[in-house]
Amino acid sequence: MKALITGASSGIGKEFALELAKTFNEIIIVSRREEELNKVKVMIEENSNCKVKVVPLDISVAENCVQLHEENPEVDLLINNAGFGDCGDFAETSLEKDLKMIDTNVIAYHVLTKLYLKSMKEKNHGQIINVASIAGFMPGPLMATYYATKSYVVRLSESIREELRREKSKVKISILCPGPVNTNFNNVANVKFALKGMDSNKVAKYALKHKNRFYIVPGIRIKFSRVLAHVLPSLQVAKITYQIQKRKIEK
Repeated sequence: MKALITGASSGIGKEFALELAKTFNEIIIVSRREEELNKVKVMIEENSNCKVKVVPLDISVAENCVQLHEENPEVDLLINNAGFGDCGDFAETSLEKDLKMIDTNVIAYHVLTKLYLKSMKEKNHGQIINVASIAGFMPGPLMATYYATKSYVVRLSESIREELRREKSKVKISILCPGPVNTNFNNVANVKFALKGMDSNKVAKYALKHKNRFYIVPGIRIKFSRVLAHVLPSLQVAKITYQIQKRKIEK
C-alpha cells in the first residue's frame, strides 16, 4: 500500500505520515521544507519498515502538481493536506498572500484530486482525503479568503462523491473538517483561536479510524457548529463568525 501526503513536514500532515507508516509499505511526503521532511523520514524509518520518499516541492505552482503526479502516478491513498490561512479585513489583507493561498488551498487540491482520481478510477481502487475545515460550511468574515477556499474543497469533493456513487465506483473520497488544531497554521494566519485547539495527532488518528465516512468531523463542538451552520440563516452565521474571528486577531 502506498500513500502520498502533501503538507507532511508538520502538523496534521506529519501525523498522518507517522500513523500510516504503521500499516503502509510506502509513503511519499511532500512539502516545501526539505529539512523538516527528512526529519519525518528518519522518525518513520527508525520505528517501522515503511519506505519513505521525500519530495521537496512547492505545490502552489500548478505545474509542480502535474510533475508530482507524473513521477508518482500510482498511489492507494492521496491526502491533500497542504494549506494556510490569513486573518484580517478583506480589503486590507495582502493580495499576494490571498493569491498564494488560493493557489495552495484550491488549485493544488483541484489538480491533484483530478489527476489522481483519474488514475484511481482506471484501477477502480483508491481513496482521496481532502483536508477541508469546518470553515468550509459557513461564511468567514475577517478570514474571507481562507473560508472561501475551504468551501471550494467541500463542494468539489461533494460533487465528486456523487459522480463516483452513480458510477458505482470503488474509489472513495472523503473530507476532513476539523476546527482549530494546534499547528503552525496559527502563526501563518496571524491568529489566536478562542477555542482550545485539538491535538494534531488525535485529528489524524480520528480521520484514519473513520476514513470510510465522507464527512470526517472530529470533536463534539465542531459537529455542533456544522449543524448550526446548516440551520441558521447565512447572515446570522456571518455575524457570529465575525465576532469569533475578531477575537482571534493578534493585537
